[in-house]
Amino acid sequence: MKTLLAALALFVATAALRTYAGDAAEPRYQMEENILYRDGSDLTASMRESCRLDVYYPVNTPGFATVVWFHAGGLTQGKRYVPGELRKKGIAVVAVDYRLSPATKAPGYIEDAAAAVAWTFQNIGRYGGSDKKIFVAGASAGGYLACMVGLDRRWLAAYGIDADRIAGLGSISGQAITHFAIREERGLKGTQPVIDDLAPLFHVRADAPPLLIVTGDRELELLGRYEENAYFWRMMKIAGHNKTELRELKGLNHAGVEAGAHPLLLKFVGTPSR
Repeated sequence: MKTLLAALALFVATAALRTYAGDAAEPRYQMEENILYRDGSDLTASMRESCRLDVYYPVNTPGFATVVWFHAGGLTQGKRYVPGELRKKGIAVVAVDYRLSPATKAPGYIEDAAAAVAWTFQNIGRYGGSDKKIFVAGASAGGYLACMVGLDRRWLAAYGIDADRIAGLGSISGQAITHFAIREERGLKGTQPVIDDLAPLFHVRADAPPLLIVTGDRELELLGRYEENAYFWRMMKIAGHNKTELRELKGLNHAGVEAGAHPLLLKFVGTPSR
């Protein structure tokens, strides 16, 4: 009887130890919120209000990758958030707010996006992340901002950062031509295409960071979004960039493509970028 009880006690203790070890192996996550990512004595009230970010990160997981995430909303609306599909995946997410049109005109929101990415390079190390694993991504307007910051070197150069340090760019149904909100600021219709220096397409280059482009179904997307991104993909290839990927998610419209694209983004982040 004593032998049986001893064996039972050993079994229970071993099971408890396994459970504890399993729990300990699971990373914990924390969120630091409402961080002002711009500094200086010349900040406007709008900058102080809108240039804020949240950092969602795994605790005690040194060297983790980070996705700087820009929200959708046509550059005229929307708020920062950490996508549910990117939570508890062993990575950090820096969720960014930026000033919006029409109160802020181009390139104000692009400058904000660059400031947020620069802040991440300068600060992610104190959370345990690697500044060699910073990916910049977003949906719709956010995808546009990600590409502008990553392809046009001048925005990050203002902070002494080479855009090519970005591990990868993710554009989920972003605009490749000059954004329609910018065209509206100029008095143009959304059906009037423009490609100038505020278009990601203007900055195609062979030495850009790896680029993942995801759109919805070409028959369901917004304003020819698949076609402009297909041209973007083709021109990156012609320019000599061999790490651009284009994915069309059949059956998904502009509103539905983000959730469907997150598994592709996670795979992209988990794949060596160089």
